[in-house]
Amino acid sequence: MARIFITYGLGSAVAQRLVANGHNVVLHARNAQRAKDATAACPGAETVVIGDLSTISGTKGLAEQVNKLGAFDCVIHNAGLYRGRFRKTSDGIPALAAVNTVAPYILTSLITRPKRLVFLSAEKHQSGSPSLDDVLWTQRGESKWSDNAAFCASKLHNVMFAKAFARRWPDAKSNALDPGSVAKKMGGSSASGNIDAAIETYVMLAEGEDELAKKSGRYFRPGKREGSPHKATEDEKAQDRLLEICAEFSGVKLT
Repeated sequence: MARIFITYGLGSAVAQRLVANGHNVVLHARNAQRAKDATAACPGAETVVIGDLSTISGTKGLAEQVNKLGAFDCVIHNAGLYRGRFRKTSDGIPALAAVNTVAPYILTSLITRPKRLVFLSAEKHQSGSPSLDDVLWTQRGESKWSDNAAFCASKLHNVMFAKAFARRWPDAKSNALDPGSVAKKMGGSSASGNIDAAIETYVMLAEGEDELAKKSGRYFRPGKREGSPHKATEDEKAQDRLLEICAEFSGVKLT
């Protein structure tokens, strides 16, 4: 059986399925109350670690907690923000960019390398700007803020991360996942996507036993299907530059 760490989001439903399959699952929550909620939603989970992914210090602290728990077979970067105002963090960037782009970079860099990495993307990444001139909105600032543009770009970044780490770490399987528009926080109650089909793909990549899950640097969709991501995500120089930007901002060097 596998040991799996999942950051918050659709993670509760996925965790329940993984626990039912006999796996050891560690959950993540932003604060103590959320941790209680996560435990209630998935009582079979091994434990819940607490950390605020909107700050560099909070994300580093979370990685430290995870490493103290020992090695993991899979890390699912499921956390993400969608709509909302600029919400400037203590590090000077919008919370959406911090959680969706910087946090998965820091966690991947600091958590002891697992066998499998899953980065949560979205179909909306197809509309994301491939420009890396102002990834963290430090130049455009709040006056030019667009939550939709920021979200789409961040989901493009997540596919780029999957491909970048697949190249750099050939001993680990690193893939991106679009769960579809499901009836959770991001999709909303009217979302038309099939949550079971989404969970099937999460579980496939987390367990790593299916032939598709043995691939790396790919983009998957609900129903255990491989998709075609934005062509810009294939640019290896851009992938490396994105890693450099996150390293420079966070002070966390990739080894």
